[in-house]
Amino acid sequence: MADREYDLVAVPHTARRASLSMLMLMLGLTFFSASMWTGGKLGIGLAPSQFFITVVIGNCILAVYTAALAYIGASTGLSTHLLARFSFGLKGSWLPSLLLAGTQVGWFGVGVAMFALPVQKITGVDLNTLILITGTLMTATAYIGISALMVLSAIAVPAITLLGGFSVWLALKEAGGFGQLTAQPIESSMSLAHAITLVVGSFISAGTLTADFMRFSKNAKVAMFITVVAFFIGNSLMFLFGGAGAGTTGQADISQVMMLQGLIIPAIIVLGLNIWTTNDNALYASSLGFANITGWPSQCLSIVNGAIGTVCALWLYTHFVDWLVFLSAAIPPIGGVLIAHYFTNRAHYRNIEHSEFTSINWFALFSVATGIAAGHILPGIVPLNAVITSLGCFLLFQKMTRLRA
Repeated sequence: MADREYDLVAVPHTARRASLSMLMLMLGLTFFSASMWTGGKLGIGLAPSQFFITVVIGNCILAVYTAALAYIGASTGLSTHLLARFSFGLKGSWLPSLLLAGTQVGWFGVGVAMFALPVQKITGVDLNTLILITGTLMTATAYIGISALMVLSAIAVPAITLLGGFSVWLALKEAGGFGQLTAQPIESSMSLAHAITLVVGSFISAGTLTADFMRFSKNAKVAMFITVVAFFIGNSLMFLFGGAGAGTTGQADISQVMMLQGLIIPAIIVLGLNIWTTNDNALYASSLGFANITGWPSQCLSIVNGAIGTVCALWLYTHFVDWLVFLSAAIPPIGGVLIAHYFTNRAHYRNIEHSEFTSINWFALFSVATGIAAGHILPGIVPLNAVITSLGCFLLFQKMTRLRA
């Protein structure tokens, strides 16, 4: 089978994609149901000025972090997991690959259930049938690869934008205007630091996989620009959609908001497309991770991963969400190590086919462990603390090693 997805090699320049296609892909990635849910939580917990400040600061942090990974991916043409071979070692990269891929399969299953459960309540269709159909369709597009992800994003992004925008207009109309909407009482206030943590935490795990997609970009600087735009437009829109709906209905879930507004069919469409784009990106990235470990083609692995996620969807949704949240907290420090190693060792990334890797870089693994600990112990923005600590720790270890040499 031809390696159309370039699982274990750099994406050649002949296979790079147009900037508009990459923009739609990244917007599809950032059109994330969890961001809308988080926007709803912020909408009922913050004053309007605090809401906008939180969204801007949180997305600035995400934009800087993911833009760095986008630059690395586009510059090298390498997936997150191949990049990890340079910083973690050949076998050492299996740990971040397993962590990233395993959590993405888990979230895929949760996403399938998140779509099937509300649709079953509306339509009365058998839940297991809905799960099977949903999981199969999502797995099929992930199997096709990056081309299908781009087509799906090109359909989903305009549809979600239009329907979500219409929902916001209805919310403003129902509230009596923007002034009345922002005057709604705060149900449960939260601190600014906690609110920013929610914004950053809602996407930073998936954002760590940015290189998996932006390695197809023709230009590294354009890749950075696309990623920044995707976060300031795409992710901010998700928070706005969630926040506006929550302000009038008290519901944090955009699909429930739209149902309460009488938009049942649009609600199903928005929910389906939103979860579909997110799930396909998760399944695609998970397959690249397991390809790094096993050497098997990612297309075959996407079928296996999709089947596991589909069969276990209800169980994952019922029993595994808290565990997935815990595991996701361990992912941002991996990005810190990838960034630190690349920008201090760029020459090593020129030709992966002729590169020699250490077996395990224990400094990288220890840096990740330190970042995870810092995220849980230090006050402030949890994922930011984790990334900065792992990045700084790895740079320190690297400098000490070079001084000894």
